[in-house]
Amino acid sequence: MEHIQLFKTLTKIAKNIVITTHTHPDADGIGSQIALALALRSIGKEAICVNEEPLLERYKYLDPHGTIVSLKEYKKKNKDPKIDLFIVADTNSLTRIGKPSELVQKSKNLLFIDHHPCAPELMAIHCIDTSMAATGELVGKLIESLNVKFTEELALPLYTSILIDTSSFRYPTVTGDTHRLIGKLMDTGIEPPSAYNQIYGAKEVSYMQMLGTVLSKAQATEDKKIAWLKLTEETLSKFNVDPEDTHGFVNHLLILDNIKVACMFRQIGDKVKVSLRSTGIIDVGIMANALGGGGHDHSAATLIEGNLDSVVKDTIKKLQLMLGRIES
Repeated sequence: MEHIQLFKTLTKIAKNIVITTHTHPDADGIGSQIALALALRSIGKEAICVNEEPLLERYKYLDPHGTIVSLKEYKKKNKDPKIDLFIVADTNSLTRIGKPSELVQKSKNLLFIDHHPCAPELMAIHCIDTSMAATGELVGKLIESLNVKFTEELALPLYTSILIDTSSFRYPTVTGDTHRLIGKLMDTGIEPPSAYNQIYGAKEVSYMQMLGTVLSKAQATEDKKIAWLKLTEETLSKFNVDPEDTHGFVNHLLILDNIKVACMFRQIGDKVKVSLRSTGIIDVGIMANALGGGGHDHSAATLIEGNLDSVVKDTIKKLQLMLGRIES
């Protein structure tokens, strides 16, 4: 495929490679970065991952050798960096990577490695494949193109990236090829129960109590096609739960009968994060885009200024209008 050949060409001529991802990175971006850096190092490249902020404690088990550093740390050790290739994983927008974007000016080449929708012109000159279930799946194929053998150290971040970005392989973008790659990663010694527990973490009773509280207040439109949850800062504080552990709450709504769009509204200061999910029949990526955000057809989000109740009321009304237009 053309994007694989592009990747091989650019990495072949590059010696010093910097890899970054979007701000507030998730496991797909982080896992893709780490695996790619390890693979490139194994063929003699000077590869390092540079993010806007240091890696969160919850993800450090994926990066035991510290391949990811903060921009501040990188600049301390590299006063005048010479970068042959600047790779951006899991996004195709420089505005989304934050301050590391300043390094692009010091690089000979720029390459996006991503699976999110974008303009065909951008897709033509970068390594972007929207058919992939996760950026980690694409990175796995790119690593194979270099004839690099998967090791357990390299495979764990890739397995985790795909696990997270497919909501444990439940999204319609998961294909036979996805599972065939997962099989190769598992052959290195990865144990699914261990990998799952490490990324999702062992939960406290308070987590289950909060999940029960939030789900008990789930609401739906009269026709049951749209359902939603609300999560306040007070609730998070009361149960002492990390907001990072709540991303999967919205997926519980996907089992509802007749559901088309599942939503979760979480108050973050003076803004509300709106997470949208679907089984793939309805494109929530387009809906999120209409609301000022973006994402995939089955998983998307946006950030809206305002208080929780007013944002919920206004957003549900807009989603009903959009859904009505789609189904008419």
